[in-house]
Amino acid sequence: MIEQIKLAFSENRLAIIVATVILFASLVLGYFLEPYLHGYLSPVVEQLEEGVSNGTIKVTFNSIFLNNIRIVFLMFLTGFILCFSAIILAFNGLFVGYFVADYGNLVKSLLYLIPHGIFELSSIVIACASGFVAFNFLFKFLKTLSIQENNSVKDKLAISFNESSIKLEQAIILLMVASILMAVAGFVEAYLTIPIADYLLSILS
Repeated sequence: MIEQIKLAFSENRLAIIVATVILFASLVLGYFLEPYLHGYLSPVVEQLEEGVSNGTIKVTFNSIFLNNIRIVFLMFLTGFILCFSAIILAFNGLFVGYFVADYGNLVKSLLYLIPHGIFELSSIVIACASGFVAFNFLFKFLKTLSIQENNSVKDKLAISFNESSIKLEQAIILLMVASILMAVAGFVEAYLTIPIADYLLSILS
């Protein structure tokens, strides 16, 4: 299994690099375009803060993980549709960049984001890459299907799937890794982020 994971990452390095660039670019844009995004994203932040304060949104491992794992699987599934996973990743990057800029205190906001963000951002990058690989599978499947002429429909489907199934397997492996990282991120956010951030802030102050 370890070898399969290594192969999934090495053979799809470009997909992971592209996803990383999309995330980094959207984080930077979100940060520097904060004044222009305020009208669109401020209501979202206010709704989240209100939900946490009145108890509608629970800051627990289960609630955090279930919310974030939906994003991971959505990226994988939408990858089959013209790589829409990139749009989801870009929006998340914009939102995080906007949030950091809107918070007003760069050091404090980063301290409250970095402990779990290391795992969470890595997870969504890999999830986005899994969507790209899923699209690659679909493209290869349809391409192989289209060039076959003399086989029955059943044989065409079987041959096309066999020719392209490795990409589907690799997409699922990346999805599994992203899910594990998101579980770690949920645990860190629920139990460790605030104590770590508070401790570091006490030292810095």
